Amino acid sequence: MVERNGRPRLGEVRARRGNWLSLTRWQALTRYLDDGRIEIDDNAGERALRGVSLGRKNYLFMGSDAGGERAAAIYSLVETAKLNGLDPEGYLREVLGRIADHPINRIDELLPWNIGRQGDAQRRAA
Repeated sequence: MVERNGRPRLGEVRARRGNWLSLTRWQALTRYLDDGRIEIDDNAGERALRGVSLGRKNYLFMGSDAGGERAAAIYSLVETAKLNGLDPEGYLREVLGRIADHPINRIDELLPWNIGRQGDAQRRAA
């Protein structure tokens, strides 16, 4: 475990540091044991963000800065629609069909979380 010069090996130092870090964060590491709603890992969150990070790389190849900004705006709308439980294609179809006649001072009504709320209200009324 100890080299000739009396210093610990790098692997041993890393193991000690890892043990120390886990012991200092023990309450946070075992929090999921107290509340069954908490996941043991964050894979779902990482998968949700994966598309965003892949999109960032794709924006480098849009041909121009303006094209990249437009693609980023559309991509943001698509991902936000997904996060709000909407079909992205249906959401964009709805927004593009309504946006020409929609007052500019009420544009926030076309955001995914508001469109989703309107759909919930219509389903409840039916």
